[in-house]
Amino acid sequence: MAATREHPSGPALRARWRETVDRVRPAGPGVPDPEPYAEDLLGRWAEPQRRYHTLDHLAAVLGHIDTLAAHADDADTVRLAAWFHDAVYRPDRSENEERSAHLAERALPELGVSPARTAQVARLVRLTAGHDPAAGDRDGEVLCDADLAVLGGTPQEYAVYAAAVREEYGFVPDAAFRDGRAAVLRQLLEQPRLFRTPQGYDRWELTARRNMTTELELLTA
Repeated sequence: MAATREHPSGPALRARWRETVDRVRPAGPGVPDPEPYAEDLLGRWAEPQRRYHTLDHLAAVLGHIDTLAAHADDADTVRLAAWFHDAVYRPDRSENEERSAHLAERALPELGVSPARTAQVARLVRLTAGHDPAAGDRDGEVLCDADLAVLGGTPQEYAVYAAAVREEYGFVPDAAFRDGRAAVLRQLLEQPRLFRTPQGYDRWELTARRNMTTELELLTA
């Protein structure tokens, strides 16, 4: 039987997970090994129903958090939230963020992460349902900006992203998908600003609005 080929990002992601977990919990004997939790999360992010919310997306979000880390109050808490924010993902369900937050609330205490940090991670995961952090919520601003950064890619990168989203919703008829996707784009474009961190705004805001406006025009032509 042929061995399953590991995703190219797997080893680096596994190492990142261990480093982050070890930084946020007390060291000492009896501390659980973070490796089984990494395997569970990596397996979730590699599920076959995913086309955009994949390990590539997780790696990209973590990279964007690194870029924006100076804005965060606690960058490692934001990194943990990134790991969990789409850990439960079914495109035909509406409670993915809530179920992902519950997963974090179960797993992190087992790993020795404090109740306060666990609660903050779960709060941040739930925040990604609407991407609307309150003013002054610096950790929320970093996570939401990192999650939405794909909107500010090159036109080619954005086209790949939009196609992957359509594939995830392949079970939805074309007309219904166009209507639903257009509504999402309009809602985002109506926000005063998509990106709340200064660096995220400068890097991605104008390009993201151009990309989404182009997609909206194509959907409604």
